[in-house]
Amino acid sequence: MKKNPITIVTGQAGSGKSTALAAFEDSGCYCVDNMPVALLSQFLSLPAGNAGAFSGLVFGMDVRDSGFLLNYETVVNHLRQKQFRFRLIFLEADEATLVRRYSQTRRKHPLSIDKNLHDAIREEQILLTPLRDKADRIIDTSTLNVHELKTIVRKMATDITKNGAMQTEILSFGYKYGLPAQADLVMDVRFLKNPYFVETLRPLNGKTEKIRTFVLNNEQTCLFLRRYTDLLDILIPQYEAEGKAYLTIAIGCTGGRHRSVVIAKQIYDHIVASGRKAELAHRDIDKSISP
Repeated sequence: MKKNPITIVTGQAGSGKSTALAAFEDSGCYCVDNMPVALLSQFLSLPAGNAGAFSGLVFGMDVRDSGFLLNYETVVNHLRQKQFRFRLIFLEADEATLVRRYSQTRRKHPLSIDKNLHDAIREEQILLTPLRDKADRIIDTSTLNVHELKTIVRKMATDITKNGAMQTEILSFGYKYGLPAQADLVMDVRFLKNPYFVETLRPLNGKTEKIRTFVLNNEQTCLFLRRYTDLLDILIPQYEAEGKAYLTIAIGCTGGRHRSVVIAKQIYDHIVASGRKAELAHRDIDKSISP
């Protein structure tokens, strides 16, 4: 079983873990929900059987297992010493979304035996914070529907089978819509000259040649790109050497339509030119125009 990449799906109750597991299963992974962490070593010591027919092993673990938080790190570190490959995926959602989902399903929160739903959600969030900090990938499902979450997970399932190589995403965003929860590195490019204030350019976005020319034909932009890509050339190999599974580089401007889109594309091109694989996404490019 050491040949199979192992993914642990965890996170807040109601954040979509069951949907994520179903998407992994649809992608050819062998999935087990609510696996007690104390039994993981025994499970992985079983004869492989037809495990080679699956593209990976995925285990759903959370606070339903009373020993999960206490024993997780010890068990996983022991298995890593035995050359098993692990990736931790953490799902979360804001409190209002979780309350709405529980109201719709009428299910009980696993920590709500002696407390109300709001208190149970907050307690779980506190308990899971150390685990969240160790996650290879954080997915905020607050604004995602079932189909959108499944699309993200299927993409991840494909990435996980690529010989364990670190997956790098370059993401543009707008600060007015909040920081991306999954970001590992965040760069604020609001110091660059803003095409929003040129009336003829305002309706366009950073994928158009006019916006690209406006942003890139500037000495300040060129200097920034040289220095920042030099920094990334140092950092990315270090993250790879540490065994990091996912790296998200988030580039932000005010609205996420102009400057951040152009700069994200330049950084993506630089990383690809270095021989590494990367993904490019523009979170807020289609949202309302703002300065």
